[in-house]
Amino acid sequence: MSNEVPKIIYDFGGFPDELYQVQYPAKGSVDLAKRVNELLPGSTLDDSWGLDHGTWSVLKRMFPEANVPVIQLSLDINLSARAHYELAKALRPLREEGVLILGSGNIVHNLRMADFRNRTPAFPWATDFDSIAKQAILDHNHDRLISYEILGQSAHLSVPTPDHYWPLLYTLAVQDSSDTVTFPTEGIDLSSISMRSVRLG
Repeated sequence: MSNEVPKIIYDFGGFPDELYQVQYPAKGSVDLAKRVNELLPGSTLDDSWGLDHGTWSVLKRMFPEANVPVIQLSLDINLSARAHYELAKALRPLREEGVLILGSGNIVHNLRMADFRNRTPAFPWATDFDSIAKQAILDHNHDRLISYEILGQSAHLSVPTPDHYWPLLYTLAVQDSSDTVTFPTEGIDLSSISMRSVRLG
C-alpha cells in the first residue's frame, strides 16, 4: 500500500452504525512501501487500497493520535501457510530500521459460531486451540503453528479460513531468539474469537 493519505475502509457488515463512523487519519509512507517492495521480490505497490478494519481498529487503540505512518501488506490467498512464513522472513531487516511489524487477526476466529449475545461460555475447542497456540509460541515451535491444519478438530473449527490466522505467522517469522514473549491480552470473546495478543521483543 503506497498511499500518502490512505482512506478508511469499512470491510465488514452487520455491525453497529458507530463502527462505520470511525476515522483514523494516519498518513501512509511511500518510502516504506518502496522498502518493503525491495525486500519482497515480485510484490507490487498499490495506491488504491486503504486502511481496513484489521489495521485501524487496532492502531486506534495503540496510537490514538494517528501520528505514525502506516502501510498495509496484502496477503496472497494462493500461498500456503509455509510460503507466507518464508516470505515474511524477508521483512526481518525492518525491525532494525525502527519499523513496527504488526500482524492483525485472531488465532481463533470462527465468526459463524460466535455468540453475539455473549451468553455462551467459550467453546472447548476454541480454548483448546488457543492454549495449543500459546504453548507453541512460548516454545518457539513455529512449525507446529505453520502446520496447524494437522492439529485436529480444534484447529479446523478455530481456523475455518486462514486470513485471520496468517498474520500471526508474519510476526513469528521475524522473531529473534532473544525476544521476550508476552501476552498483553488473553481470553475468548463471543465464545469463538480469541483475543490473545502476542508481543515479541
